[in-house]
Amino acid sequence: MAQEPRWGTAWRWLGLEWTEVWRSVRSAYEEAGTERDTLVQSLKAAGAAIAAWAVSGWWLQAPMALLAPWTAIAMVGSTVYQSVRTGIQQFAIIALGTIWASAAMALTRDQTMAAMLLTLPIMMLLGNYRRFGSQGIYGATTALFVITAGVSSTSTVGHRLLETLIGAVIGLLVNALVLPPVHLRSVRSRLVRLARETADVIDTTAAGLREEGGLEDAESWHHSASGLTVSLQNVSEARRWATEGARWNPGGRLRRSVPKPPPFAEDTRWTRVCVRVLAVTRTLKGIHEDTELTPPTPDFLRLLSDALGQASRICAIEAELLSGSEAWAQRDAAFQEAWSILGALTDTFHRQDPSTSAVGGQLLLETRRLVMDLAARA
Repeated sequence: MAQEPRWGTAWRWLGLEWTEVWRSVRSAYEEAGTERDTLVQSLKAAGAAIAAWAVSGWWLQAPMALLAPWTAIAMVGSTVYQSVRTGIQQFAIIALGTIWASAAMALTRDQTMAAMLLTLPIMMLLGNYRRFGSQGIYGATTALFVITAGVSSTSTVGHRLLETLIGAVIGLLVNALVLPPVHLRSVRSRLVRLARETADVIDTTAAGLREEGGLEDAESWHHSASGLTVSLQNVSEARRWATEGARWNPGGRLRRSVPKPPPFAEDTRWTRVCVRVLAVTRTLKGIHEDTELTPPTPDFLRLLSDALGQASRICAIEAELLSGSEAWAQRDAAFQEAWSILGALTDTFHRQDPSTSAVGGQLLLETRRLVMDLAARA
C-alpha cells in the first residue's frame, strides 16, 4: 500500500514529461523556433558523424576511424564561430592527448596500466586549462582510446591526428553550409515574452489596488516583479547568441528571409521599465509592512491603479508591435489616456495630507517614469 503513492507520482511525472515532449515535437513541426532549431542542429550533428565515418572508416579504412565521427559531433555547435573555436580547442587537446599517450605507451613498452598512470593525471589537469574551454575533457578521453588500443607507432599517431582533423573539417563544413544557425529569432521572441510578463505583473498589481485591503498582496507583487530579472537575463543571453551567431556565418546571406532582431536600445528600454515596476511594487510592499508610514488616500490608490492598468495595456501593445503587428494607433491612444490619468493622479497627490507625501511622491514619480520609459521606443 505504501508504494501506491510513489507509483502515482511516477506516472504523473511521466505524463507531464510526455506532454512536454509532445508539445516540443509539435512546435518543431508547426513553426520556426527554438524547438525546430534544436531538431535541425541534432540532425546536422548526426549527418556530420555519418559523413565523417564514411570518409575515415569506409573510404580510407583508417585504423581508428571512431575519432572522426566523434570529433564531427562535437563540432556542430550552436554557432559557426563556436564551431571554429571549438574545432581549434578540440584539435589541440586531442592532438596533445594522442601524442602524450603514445609517448607514454612507448616509454612503458605498451604497458597499459603504467601508461595510464603517466598520462591521465596530467591530461586531467591540462583539461582544466581555461584556453581549452569545455573541450578539455577530450584530452583524457582521447588518451584512453590511444592507450587501450595498445599501439604506439609513429604511423598510428599520425592516423589518429588525421582522423581527428577529418572529423573537425566535416563538422565545421556541415554547420557552416547546411542551414547555418543564425539565432536572430530568439531576441525578438524573448523580448515579446518579457513585454507580456511585464504586462501581467503590472495588471495584477493594478487589479489588487482596486480591491479593499489589496495591499496585503504587495509582497507577492514585488516577488513577481523580481522574477522579471530572469526574463531580462534571457534577453541578454539571446542577444549574445545573435551577436556570436553572425560572426563568420554565411547564413546572413543564405537565409535573407530571417528578420533582424530589434535594436539593442530595446533591451535597455525594457531594463528601465522592469526597474520602474520593481520600484513601484517595492514601495507598495514597504507601505504594507511599515505601519509607521501613512498610506495614500483611497482616491490616490484608485488613480494609481488606473495608471498602472494603462501601463499594462501599453506593455501588451508593445508585445504586439514586437511581434510584427501594426498597432500604432492603439499605442498612441493608450499613451494619451495614460498621460491624462497621470495628470489626475498628480492633482490628487497635491491635495493629500503632507504625511502621505513620502510614499505618494515615490509612487507618482516611479509611475510617471514607467510611462516615460515605455514611450521612449527605439
